[in-house]
Amino acid sequence: MKLTRLMLPAAISLASVALSGNALAQTWKMAVGDAAGGTQYELATKFAELIEEKSDGDTTVDIFPNGQLGSEQDTVNNASMGLLDLSILAINNITPFSPTVGVLTLPYVMQNAEDAKKLTQGEIGDQLAENTIRDAGVRILGWSYSGCRRLTNSERPIEKPEDLEGLVIRVPKNEIMIAAYQAWGVNPNPLAWTETFTALQQGVVDGQDTPYITIDAMKFYEVQNHATDSCYVFLLEPLIMGEGQFQSLSPEMQEAVLEAGQEATEHSYDYLVETEDSIKKKLVEEHGMTITQPANDEKEWIEQATQVWPQFYDSIGGKEKLDQALEALGRDPAPAG
Repeated sequence: MKLTRLMLPAAISLASVALSGNALAQTWKMAVGDAAGGTQYELATKFAELIEEKSDGDTTVDIFPNGQLGSEQDTVNNASMGLLDLSILAINNITPFSPTVGVLTLPYVMQNAEDAKKLTQGEIGDQLAENTIRDAGVRILGWSYSGCRRLTNSERPIEKPEDLEGLVIRVPKNEIMIAAYQAWGVNPNPLAWTETFTALQQGVVDGQDTPYITIDAMKFYEVQNHATDSCYVFLLEPLIMGEGQFQSLSPEMQEAVLEAGQEATEHSYDYLVETEDSIKKKLVEEHGMTITQPANDEKEWIEQATQVWPQFYDSIGGKEKLDQALEALGRDPAPAG
């Protein structure tokens, strides 16, 4: 009994040290809208690897792909309320909460990966990130570059807007993207991302638009025969964290999170550049999709879709915000409203 009493304080001390060490460890949950294998998942896994490395193993990330933790818009709410640690989602699902981000979803503002990188990695990207903290209570830590949204359908090749007649096209629940299709003479069907594959499979809708990498990851080739090599919107997918959670981190951990986000962003861009062509080829050669070039270098598509720009000048913070983006890309100012 005497020996036991002498050992007790030491045992308590050792237990306290162990508990203290465990208290530093944490596992974050990350929601990912797409299935494993896409650009969202690539960004997620790279960020998880980096944050574990930068925290010396004290912080790990569990990734939940394919909308397991709710719709993409739901994850914005949950992150802002501290109910979810991290989410990667299509930028059009941030826009309802922070409308100025809509400048990056206006049709034909960004027409390739280089445009997307210039806008997100420069002053405009910084401004939009600040606005998102203010408006939505979430902080953009990084970006997934997923590529141009390519129109797919199950019925026929599409070269020009009039070829869409009679087709039902799924679009996100995003006013700007809905307006673009309406400008092409289509009354699109806004559906949540999690409902899209089933709607295509059941013939509720005939087509949709997503990048080649997403078409492959989501296996849309199983229900879509044709793709149009268009680029009316370049799909960006931000990685977000609730601002309340970010502010609760130590200064060292905040720095680690920001560094991991930046490095994962750079990785995402490189991943897109290195893999998109091979995935496009795979969709044709292995999965039998037909890819059609838009007529006249997409001239009709561009002329009709960009007519919707003035409708959204107010929501994006004024025409000057769009002009600032266009100037950064070396292009002429937008038309007057």
